[in-house]
Amino acid sequence: MQEIQREQMEFDVVVVGGGPSGLAAAIRLRQLAIEKGNPDFSVCVVEKGSEFGAHILSGAVMEPRALNELIPDWQQKNAPVNVAVKQDRVYMLKNATKFRQFPDNIVPKTMHNEGNYIISLGNLVRWLANQAEELEVMMFPGFAAADILYNDDGSVKGIVTGDMGVNAKQEAKPSFEPGYELLAKYTIFAEGCRGHLGKRLISRFNLAEGKDPQHYGIGLKELWEIDPAKHEQGVVLHGTGWPLSETGTMGGWWLYFDENNQVSFGLALDLSYENPYLSPFDELQRLKTHPLIANILTGGKRLSYGARALAKGGLNSLPKLSFAGGVLVGDDAGFLNPAKLKGTHTSIKSGMLAAEAVYEAILAGRQHDEITDYEEKFKNSWLFEEAHAARNHAPAMHRMGVFGGGAFGFIEHHVFKGKTPFTIHDNIPDHAMLERADHAFKPDYPKPDGKLTFDKLSSVFISNTNHTEDQPCHLHLTNPDVPIKRNLKIFAEPAQRYCPAGVYEVVVDENDKPKFVINAQNCVHCKTCDIKDPAQNITWVAPEGGGGPNYPNM
Repeated sequence: MQEIQREQMEFDVVVVGGGPSGLAAAIRLRQLAIEKGNPDFSVCVVEKGSEFGAHILSGAVMEPRALNELIPDWQQKNAPVNVAVKQDRVYMLKNATKFRQFPDNIVPKTMHNEGNYIISLGNLVRWLANQAEELEVMMFPGFAAADILYNDDGSVKGIVTGDMGVNAKQEAKPSFEPGYELLAKYTIFAEGCRGHLGKRLISRFNLAEGKDPQHYGIGLKELWEIDPAKHEQGVVLHGTGWPLSETGTMGGWWLYFDENNQVSFGLALDLSYENPYLSPFDELQRLKTHPLIANILTGGKRLSYGARALAKGGLNSLPKLSFAGGVLVGDDAGFLNPAKLKGTHTSIKSGMLAAEAVYEAILAGRQHDEITDYEEKFKNSWLFEEAHAARNHAPAMHRMGVFGGGAFGFIEHHVFKGKTPFTIHDNIPDHAMLERADHAFKPDYPKPDGKLTFDKLSSVFISNTNHTEDQPCHLHLTNPDVPIKRNLKIFAEPAQRYCPAGVYEVVVDENDKPKFVINAQNCVHCKTCDIKDPAQNITWVAPEGGGGPNYPNM
């Protein structure tokens, strides 16, 4: 395509990503502007989903601490935070039929949820978007941030939204509309886990220098409506063990009894797993056949499905947060607390801290420089205290296993109160953990019955995933020969299994030779391929704005 003349729009601050951290940052910026008598202070939020909340997926049990600080009267404003946790139950699934419930007194403090709420994070984000709009934040849903704009000195000056109406050959269709250049004094990147622009910024500005590599998990979730006689509103179930124990994989499951006879059920699986034949999606389906879970779900109706990667490295893997012209917040940086299995309150708080630092810099007449005050605010906050207390969780689990790591976590939080006098590190990236296929055990996954267990394509269908036809593929292969010539030979091409949406296939062509196929229209934007590909040959970039899943009530 020829060079495009783009319309420019200027703001004080541009926020990339309309999740909890991005919206919290936008809300706090406008709150400060109004408090300080600066009503013309301009903030915009760019969100790639078709609406705010469309791409949001989480368990979710939320700790309300940060929301209390951001919007103290959230209850009076009818935030969709209604179901207080009334009981925790933690289980070990011994095998395909047996289980054991752990007594409360041996469950780590971080797994207790008194004072927390079972929520739909997507619905909370929709509500936060309304709060931002009432504060006159400019809201741009359906616009993907496609690239970063830089000043001559290398500082970030804004972003470019993606062009609309480009065909697979990179040619303009009759419906072509060029993207916008959104310029700002500072840009806040809040794309969520493995943000494609955040990934570039971390590399360009060496933000991860001296840090452990980021570690990831994949969370797969199903929303069910169950028999009212089985529903226990406010009860939280967590568990580990079978079926992941069969492949030596770390992870755990949840089942939350929300309102309206709905339950959130899902599996969070560590992406440091070694077995190339493991399929996270099929592990989720197999898990449902265990009597403890099957007895709850049987007779119910599956309403939705989705998947999303999560950053779980914690403080040891947290990159430098600021660079010339911008900052990273939320899971774009990796603020999730892996010991608590929670990231909403940490994301909201990080957005608030960034907003305060950015506003103060602009008020002082600064722009496009590095806001080191953000890092200082973080280190002086409860967010840092919490991250520091949980810093050993992920590396201990990786190095000691489920039982050893769990025992260490219990001692760390109950004996040392999160102040262990040493730090454990894990410097092996997740993609480097796969073993050769010829050394691996092949799990036996059940054939879906269409009632309790399902296949990938029917699952993608109820995620309401859609991408405009005939657009450039947003899953880029650095070397198109790698999947067949390297990954298939060594690892039986794991992309066809680690993807939870059936995007990647190995088929036989007309010459009886294997061929790697990318079904990009199935992509639920989980980013697992970008993380787990053993050759780091797949790069996820934003497709046309508005594409991807449309999660209801997730």
